[in-house]
Amino acid sequence: MADKNRMFQANFLLFITAVIWGGGFVAQRLGMQQVGPFLFNGFRFLIGSLILIPVMLIRPRSRQIDGGSPGKVISIGSAAGLFLFFGATFQQMGLVSTTAGKAGFITGLYVILVPLLGMLWGDRATLNIWAGAVLAVVGLYFLSVTEGFRLAVGDGYVILGAFFWAVHVQFIARFSTRVDAIRLSFVQSLFTSLISFIVGLATETASADQLAAAFWPIIYGGVISIGLAYTLQVVAQQYARPTPAAIILSLESVFAAFWGWLFLNEILTPRALLGSGLMLAGMTLSQIQFGPGIRKKLFSPPE
Repeated sequence: MADKNRMFQANFLLFITAVIWGGGFVAQRLGMQQVGPFLFNGFRFLIGSLILIPVMLIRPRSRQIDGGSPGKVISIGSAAGLFLFFGATFQQMGLVSTTAGKAGFITGLYVILVPLLGMLWGDRATLNIWAGAVLAVVGLYFLSVTEGFRLAVGDGYVILGAFFWAVHVQFIARFSTRVDAIRLSFVQSLFTSLISFIVGLATETASADQLAAAFWPIIYGGVISIGLAYTLQVVAQQYARPTPAAIILSLESVFAAFWGWLFLNEILTPRALLGSGLMLAGMTLSQIQFGPGIRKKLFSPPE
């Protein structure tokens, strides 16, 4: 029963993460009207890391593995931050020559890439998990692609970005149990911020007025999307299996469409509603296991 409760809590935290990340799309669209993507990421990941400092100071370590050595936290967190940076960078490079709809769809393909990568470590996703992942991809297509689908050069960059998102999900699943989750989230955010600032300062400019205009989107992106949501992801993936976790996290596209409709007056078409429904069905299917006598077991511990 304890394992069931932990799995339920983990899936719930991943669901909340998807809700928050969906709102992050709105903040990013608003913020990048004033600030370039690298500087925007630099500021929001920096803020996200800084707000975790008091949390680390006032709470005990949740994991004491190998003494919780700082070197292990830094090495694992830096690798996770590197995967985050490449995922965001390749996605942004692709957006230069492809549509947002196609980019959103291709990025969402990490729900298929995650179990494929898992096979390299001997993980075998069950039939219902594969079916849920495929259903989520079909839903993503209806949600994101509204015109003829033809591959462009930018689509290749977005595919690379999806690969790094998938690597990040698998990496967190495998290494988040080896160090303290909050410290891991702090290091990966700080490392991503550092690389983003290095690239941003070399390629972008931003005035004080532009930064002031982007203040609230940066605050949301830093405090909520990074400081809170990425920490929830790290905590939850200590107990959630990688592929179901990726399917739940892919619901960020659904909530991005919802928040865009609510705050940016974007149209939520019947096609988008169909796609959202299919993605929700895929998430539900991935969480159901059929045992003897077609017994449904909604939440099971990771293998």
